[in-house]
Amino acid sequence: VQLVESGGGLVQPGGSLRISCAASGFGFSSYTMSWLRQAPGKGLEWVSSISTDGAWTYYTNSVKGRFTISRDNSRNTLYLRMNSLKTEDTAVYYCARGGSCTVGGCSVDHDAAKGQGTQVTVSS
Repeated sequence: VQLVESGGGLVQPGGSLRISCAASGFGFSSYTMSWLRQAPGKGLEWVSSISTDGAWTYYTNSVKGRFTISRDNSRNTLYLRMNSLKTEDTAVYYCARGGSCTVGGCSVDHDAAKGQGTQVTVSS
């Protein structure tokens, strides 16, 4: 299993960024996929998940209406489009294989396969 994130960087508050995750070594289209993030000095936080076919998407409350998760199963790639970025969105963003979701949100196993992360810094 290999997950490689890319696309992070420095962006001003209110700006936009799209990060990607290239997956290999497993049947990407058979797995719910998720994005997690870890802000400086804080624990890992679930951000968003998407069902195998992309029909269902889930977001933590703090990013609803600003972030959009998507996937391209033909390219084995997961995306996170982030708009109206805030300083509190600054974190290392990780993609993870899996996610258990209900109407109340999702959780990702602590030992789920994850990438190495991509840094997103929101600052003026």
